Amino acid sequence: MAKSLLGKYLFTFFDDGMTGGIITETEAYNGIVDKASHAYNGRRTARTEIMYAPGGTAYVYLCYGIHSLFNVVTNKPGVPHAVLIRAIKPTHGIELMLKRRNLLVPNKTLTSGPGTVSQALGIHYAQSGLSLNGKTIWIEDKKLVPADSEIRITPRIGVDYAGEDAKLPYRFVWDMPVETVLKKSEHVKPKAVIGS
Repeated sequence: MAKSLLGKYLFTFFDDGMTGGIITETEAYNGIVDKASHAYNGRRTARTEIMYAPGGTAYVYLCYGIHSLFNVVTNKPGVPHAVLIRAIKPTHGIELMLKRRNLLVPNKTLTSGPGTVSQALGIHYAQSGLSLNGKTIWIEDKKLVPADSEIRITPRIGVDYAGEDAKLPYRFVWDMPVETVLKKSEHVKPKAVIGS
């Protein structure tokens, strides 16, 4: 699922406007058998209970007391699999993203990490548990499919505490070609592609 999310569009819509972009980097977390997962060994807390929700639910948690990190719950109820969205290519609402990130012009840091993705899109950990079939946060499939040759697969970042599981090839990065043509069309809210 983490690989298949590359090329999908992640959108948010709040009172101050709509923002969105193409998912270009993800990490998979394999539930109770994955030492890097918050749900490892069946762990259930008030925070991680969302991971056991149906696929298509937002799991957003606070990292280091600063950054809200956005994940997509991806399996059936009771199976706590999730995908962390690490980076997007901004396509919609870039001016609003710049305002939220306190930047003057777009640069590679705008949405190049999981914390900056959430900040640019206006995602907050208080939104954990939202359905991605709603009108606040959702994912669209616009038939943009990366070639396998454009995808790098590596170990995940910042999970050294997970021992051998830290070496698992669960990070997926789309090195989007410069010549990729992004078709601009009028935005229409379709059904979400996760959990539908």
